[in-house]
Amino acid sequence: MGAKVENVGILAMELYFPSQYVDQTELEKFDGVSTGKYTIGLGQRKMSFCSDREDIQSLCITALQRLIERNNLNLHDIGRLEVGTETIIDKSKSVKTFLMTLFEKVGATDVEGIDTTNACYGGTAALFNAINWVESSSWDGRKAIVVAGDIAVYGKGPARPTGGAGAVAMLIGPNAPLVFDRGIRASYMTHAFDFYKPDLASEFPFVDGKLSIKCFLSALDSCYNLFCKKMRRSDPNFKGLLSLDGMLFHSPYSKLVQKSLARICFNDYLNASPEDREKQFPGLSEFSDRKLEETYFDRDVEKAFMSYSQQLFAEKTQPSLNIAVNVGNMYTASLYGCLVSYLISKSPEELIGKKFAMFSYGSGLASTMYSINICSDISAGSKLEKLITSLHDTVSYLDKRVSVEPSKFSDLMEVRTKNYHTAPYTPSGSIEVLFPGTYYLVNIDDQRRRTYERKA
Repeated sequence: MGAKVENVGILAMELYFPSQYVDQTELEKFDGVSTGKYTIGLGQRKMSFCSDREDIQSLCITALQRLIERNNLNLHDIGRLEVGTETIIDKSKSVKTFLMTLFEKVGATDVEGIDTTNACYGGTAALFNAINWVESSSWDGRKAIVVAGDIAVYGKGPARPTGGAGAVAMLIGPNAPLVFDRGIRASYMTHAFDFYKPDLASEFPFVDGKLSIKCFLSALDSCYNLFCKKMRRSDPNFKGLLSLDGMLFHSPYSKLVQKSLARICFNDYLNASPEDREKQFPGLSEFSDRKLEETYFDRDVEKAFMSYSQQLFAEKTQPSLNIAVNVGNMYTASLYGCLVSYLISKSPEELIGKKFAMFSYGSGLASTMYSINICSDISAGSKLEKLITSLHDTVSYLDKRVSVEPSKFSDLMEVRTKNYHTAPYTPSGSIEVLFPGTYYLVNIDDQRRRTYERKA
């Protein structure tokens, strides 16, 4: 395509979450746990969930259709469609192939891309694929779309309140209002059995809770320190968190995000010179001899730096948690739900020229920290305003959801579990409660072929 394109990033976004939720306070009572276990201990308020009327394909196509309609997209102008998900319903046929039904209607079939899978990291990998394509010699001038979505569901027990469901669709191209820094990605990839899904007949994962926390924090340490090192190559004055306007994280539950921001501060503390430590971190000298790898479960370190970072958390991270707190964990879409929340927390004028970091984590494990710059030129400013206005409308659906009693929620989850691998199968979940425009599952035939319709 000739000259290298500039300012590649996110042009538009659309978020979808199911129309039903369970209140976490009520769920605490129903489960017979101590008051505040889910709401304070996990930091969650509400959890969206799917009946058997919705699956990963319906979630993703609903988000994609909304993106197309809201931005009046010509699908012949889309050259790549990437999907990130860990909610696998077929070991061979990708979710992307189903999304192509929207493109086929207008004869647009020259579209690259398939699904990418590795726990909650698949959406980020799909996004990188799209960004890389636009910046590469393979780019043909068209835009790309990335769809990330999942249904996070657990069996009865302490993990169930960390569930959720949702999907995000992102339009990728040059001259974007949200621009990805080039050459600043910092990744940490290794092997771990912290969270995995080897039983293909079940929706539920195998989870080693303690190992999962250790893996998450060790990945964060590695990515953040490498990220800072790469940032200083282009900006010697880069001072870690203090140089960032926002710090966003994958959010399994919001309390872990708060602990993660404290962990970033602990990294900055250890990396600071003795003089800077005294100025920036007064009263924390007792932790100067601590080693990162020995402090994953050090309550004294955690408590001290959560206390220290309260204001930084309120400024740089908490604005990103509205979706996570009220929808729950969307796995691959989680980090991008946080991005949506961050963007609508401020006016376009307040966001212009800001820089924030994103930490993506997927169990098993794969992780990356990267940065996004919000446009600073006037021409892109109007795109930013349009993007934020659109997202405000999307997030307004939070208040249009239907609250479901925990007992009914439990029954609906039991129906999903009992019929997860059943064929032929006709779903029994209510269609009336779905948002207008939502795609839903009509039938699974004896050949396990799924058919869908869209609610008017």
